[in-house]
Amino acid sequence: MIRLVLLRHGPTDWNAEHRLQERADIPLSDAGRAAVARRKLPAELDGFRWLASPLARARQTAQALGVTAVPEPALIEMDYGTWEGLTLAEARAGDPGAPANEARGLDFTPPGGESPRAVQARLVELGGRLLADRRDTAAVTHKGVIRAALALATGWDMTGKPPVRLDWTAAHLFRLDADGHWSLERPNIPLEPPE
Repeated sequence: MIRLVLLRHGPTDWNAEHRLQERADIPLSDAGRAAVARRKLPAELDGFRWLASPLARARQTAQALGVTAVPEPALIEMDYGTWEGLTLAEARAGDPGAPANEARGLDFTPPGGESPRAVQARLVELGGRLLADRRDTAAVTHKGVIRAALALATGWDMTGKPPVRLDWTAAHLFRLDADGHWSLERPNIPLEPPE
């Protein structure tokens, strides 16, 4: 059994514009760097190995948190294909099949992209490697990856509301048992001081 903590990168300019940045290598914005600078990792993460998506915004977040994170390709954001760079409204307006596609939950696949189920397959493979190493691990990744992990851990099919509302400025603790099954141990571990 190991623990795996996932946290989302800090904000970017595209986040502020509500653009689907996904695989685009957008760096943290000035506001994003300031937001991450206010975060403090809880002592319970001392001794964890750190990984990060290879995208700049995740690596920059890890650096701003003061951790040395090894780039891990399995943690890269879900591929949104031709929707990348668009707002969700723009993507829907340009794709008449979007509502039916989005209703497919785990099997939703943007044109030219990948599904959440494909992201889960990456996470299962990564989980197997982490279990073999027997080391608790924390990782800076992306919203789509964390949502896929939540679905993997809870059985949520990604239709309707998620079983847990996640705070994207917090860390989320998962547990992988010896057989590779995921469970959500503790969501929404605060990283920012209360206002």
